[in-house]
Amino acid sequence: MAAPDLRAELDSLFLQLLGDLEELEAKRAALNARVEEGWLSLAKARYAMGAKSVGPLQYASHMEPQVCVRASEAQDGIQTFRVVRADAQTPEEVGPREAALRRRKGPMKTPEPESSAVPQDPLHWFGILVPHSLRQAQASFRDGLQLAADIASLQTRIDQGRSQLRGLQEKLKRLEHGAV
Repeated sequence: MAAPDLRAELDSLFLQLLGDLEELEAKRAALNARVEEGWLSLAKARYAMGAKSVGPLQYASHMEPQVCVRASEAQDGIQTFRVVRADAQTPEEVGPREAALRRRKGPMKTPEPESSAVPQDPLHWFGILVPHSLRQAQASFRDGLQLAADIASLQTRIDQGRSQLRGLQEKLKRLEHGAV
């Protein structure tokens, strides 16, 4: 590869990296705003309902997540993170739950009771009529979780871009020192 081609590729990679860094800064600011808004709404809910009405004593003894963060690798080798519902199954998880084939005739087994298919909304732990500020807090933290997954994906893309940038810079140095 010639030096001008290498420089052009280096420039385009550098511009992409700067764009990703700008996007990362914007998403971090949005995440900070969402978390701050969530805590403020939670404080408003505690004030409206009473300090003892919104706290760890109202949490369920057995909690199940409503969402999970899944990591996957794209075609270009960059790992991405996404937030999915906890009851959503990936293609690998879909299929028979038993390893062996089932018999069509024979003794019927009683199905084992599974945990609740749809996780209960945690707002129900605090009563039926919860203040709007508690719902706002939940929405803010949910948005923050999505932003955190986006930030993690963007950070891995930036790290990959930086390593490619270093490799191209080393290649350009070797090419220029070899030509001298």
